[in-house]
Amino acid sequence: MALVTTTEMLKKAYEGGYAIGAFNINNMEIIQGIIRACKAQNSAVILQVSKGALKYIGRDYLKPMVMAAIAETGMDVALHLDHGSDLETIKEAIECGCTSVMFDGSHYDFETNIAKTKEVVEYAHARGVVVEAELGRLAGVEDDVNVSKEDATYTDPDEALEFVKRTGADSLAIAIGTSHGAYKFKGEAKLDFKRLETITKKLEEAGFKNYPIVLHGASSVDVKSVEICNEFGASISGAKGMPVEMLRHAASLAVCKINIDTDLRLAMTAGIRKHLAENPKDFDPRGYLGNARTYLQEIVEAKIIHALGSVNSMQ
Repeated sequence: MALVTTTEMLKKAYEGGYAIGAFNINNMEIIQGIIRACKAQNSAVILQVSKGALKYIGRDYLKPMVMAAIAETGMDVALHLDHGSDLETIKEAIECGCTSVMFDGSHYDFETNIAKTKEVVEYAHARGVVVEAELGRLAGVEDDVNVSKEDATYTDPDEALEFVKRTGADSLAIAIGTSHGAYKFKGEAKLDFKRLETITKKLEEAGFKNYPIVLHGASSVDVKSVEICNEFGASISGAKGMPVEMLRHAASLAVCKINIDTDLRLAMTAGIRKHLAENPKDFDPRGYLGNARTYLQEIVEAKIIHALGSVNSMQ
């Protein structure tokens, strides 16, 4: 098996009414936990790395670690850049082995976003790499992404159609109510499914049949993980994420890729805190990182089953 692009994965997901999990990676244990979960559930998978994570892991370590995971499990894996902010970051990610890249020009005005996205598309496509773009702005904080609630904007359906036509992007991340980080909502969570359906309909009528839509900021902020963190010394209050049933409904529509990062961070932190609190004499990283990896695998398997619906999608 090998590194692959997301093209066939997303096509099958659209046709099958499920979504592929795009899980952010930051170290070896996170990669192992994700891949082992996907292997256990026979689920297709996208491993994605942010600019900050690429710097932390080290460009010479990234691809070899992912290739080791492929060798261990015999799975096809797409390696994706999350939130590339400029062409230089895109180029670096492709040089490091990414088979898919996301250019985030959502902070630009509409015309500038189109121009810069088109430039990325032309560069990436010439190298066999697919491109995800973004239109609309999600509130919240994640690595280099920091958008206030006041600056967040939902994706306009007419602009979405024009954007896809003019850029040639292979998939589109839209804003319909999700948010980055662990503190997504103060009130009741809500996704604008009508807006999603309108965007999908307009794309289909224009000839973009089965065009894959992406949801960022879609972690559920699992209650159990938060409780474990707080039980063993953390102070994470008021954290709230996307309800699993909403994500599953989105996946049954045109959403073919769902990004999950915060839930992985919480799972690793919960596993480490619990282990060290229960084993105060332990200073072996293999103990606390190993236990955290096992708990993260459980969380990812639950996502695959209940939120994504991608069980047995690895054919």
